[in-house]
Amino acid sequence: MKQELLAQIKEIVGEGSFSTKIADLYVYGFDASIHHRNAEVIVQPRSTEHVSRILKLANENRIAVLARGGGTGLCGSAVPLEGGIVMDMTRMNEIKEIRVEDLYCVVGPGVIYDKLNEALAPKKFFFPPTPGSGEACTIGGMVATNASGMRAIKYGATRDYVLGLEVVLANGEITRVGTRTIKNSSGYQLERLFVGSEGTLGVITEVTLKIAPKPKKSAMAVAAFDSLEKAGKCVSAIIAKPLIPSAIELMDKICIKAVNKTMHVGFPDCEALCLIEVDGEPKVVEDEVKEVHQICKDVGAISVEFSTDPKQMNAWTAGRKAVLPALSRYGPEYVSVSLADDMSVPISRIPETVVAFQRIAERNNVIVGTYGHAADGNLHTKMLLNPLSPESWKNGEKAVAEIFDAVIEVGGTVTGEHGVGISKAPYMQKERSEALRSMEIIKKALDPNDILNPGKLGEWKGSIIRHLRYPCRID
Repeated sequence: MKQELLAQIKEIVGEGSFSTKIADLYVYGFDASIHHRNAEVIVQPRSTEHVSRILKLANENRIAVLARGGGTGLCGSAVPLEGGIVMDMTRMNEIKEIRVEDLYCVVGPGVIYDKLNEALAPKKFFFPPTPGSGEACTIGGMVATNASGMRAIKYGATRDYVLGLEVVLANGEITRVGTRTIKNSSGYQLERLFVGSEGTLGVITEVTLKIAPKPKKSAMAVAAFDSLEKAGKCVSAIIAKPLIPSAIELMDKICIKAVNKTMHVGFPDCEALCLIEVDGEPKVVEDEVKEVHQICKDVGAISVEFSTDPKQMNAWTAGRKAVLPALSRYGPEYVSVSLADDMSVPISRIPETVVAFQRIAERNNVIVGTYGHAADGNLHTKMLLNPLSPESWKNGEKAVAEIFDAVIEVGGTVTGEHGVGISKAPYMQKERSEALRSMEIIKKALDPNDILNPGKLGEWKGSIIRHLRYPCRID
C-alpha cells in the first residue's frame, strides 16, 4: 500500500489506533479457523465517522477492507485474503441504551456478548442466543454471521433479535435500516439482509437488539446412551413429544473421552450422551423434568442424572463448551480443526446423519468427534488431523465433501450458526447454487468495487486447504 494512503488512514484514526507492525499484521491475519493471511494495515475506529472516512478512501483506491470483531469465527470469515485494511471494531464498545420497557437495547458492534448480558442481568433480561464464544465474541460479529448457540431451539438466533442497524456502505455512505419497534412491516427488511452477510455488504456500526426476560428457573439432565444413534433418537423424541427444551447438547464417545481427560467433568463413560436443559416457571420446569426423564428411558438411556444446582449445571455446560480445545489433546500427534464443523439437518434426520458421519470418518481414515446443539438439528464435527501431514489434510478434505453431501441429501444446510467464510464456501455454493446469481447482483449493487471482505462466500474458488495457519505444504 502506498505511503501516502497509509498516512491518510493514520490521520483519520490517530496514532494509537493504527499499525503496520509485522507482529500486529500477523496476529490479525488469524481468526479461530485453519486459515491465515496478513493484512497491510490494522486500524481501530472509534466512531461511525472514522469507519465512513476509511471506507470512502478505500473505495476510491480499491483497497480491500475487512471488518473484524473478536476473531472467534471458525470459518475464516475474518481472514484478510487480499491484504488491505483490517478494521478492528472492538473499540466501538459502548452500551448506548437499555430500555426494558420497550424490549430493546442499542449497542456498538464491539460490545462483547457476555458483557451485554452482565448489563442486562440486574434488570432480569437477557440477549438469548448463547454462542459458545460468548466471553469473547462481539455483537457486531454475531450479527455478521447470524451467530447462535445451544438455546436457539427455544430462543432463536441473532437474526431473530436484530430490530435495526446502522451500517456504513462501501462508498462511505452511512445508512440506517430497521426500527426500534418490535413490529415492523414497512418496505424491504434490509436489516435482515445484512445479518449473516459476513461483512461483504457493509460495516455494522450500531445494533438495536430485542431483549427477553430471563427464565425464573432451569434444570439440566445428563442422559447416557450405548449408541450414538439412540442419543440422536432421544433428541427427536423430545421434540416430537411435543416438548421444546431450552437446549439439547449431543456428544459422542470421542468428545466425552477428550473432555473427561482435560476437564475432569465426570461425564459417563458411554458411546454418547445428551445434555438436556429446560427452563421457565418453576412448576413448568418440574413437569418437564419428569417428561424428559421418561423419554430418555423410553429411548434406551442407560443412566439419567438431573440437577437444578447452578454450579453443577455450569460445570456440565463448561465441559460441553470445552469440546473443541479438548479434542486437540485426544492424541499427541493430532490437532482439532474446524472443517465440516457446523451443519444443520432436520431434527428427525439426526440419528441417520450422525451414523453417516462415523462411517465417512472410518472410510477416509480420519477421526471425527460429533457433538452439537442437537435440539435444533445443528451438529458440529471436529476432525482430528496431523497438521504436518499432506495426506492427513487430503483425507480430511475428502471426508468434508462427503459429510456435506450427506447433509444436503437429507435436506440440511452446510452452516447453522458459524457462517461460511472460506472453509464452507464451496459447499455453500453447491447447496445454494440457484441463489448465487441473486447474491452476486446484491453484492454488485452495494459494493461495485468489491472491496468488502473480497474472496469469501460465493467468490471463493477451489480447494479450502489453502492459506493454512499450519506449516504444511499441500500440493
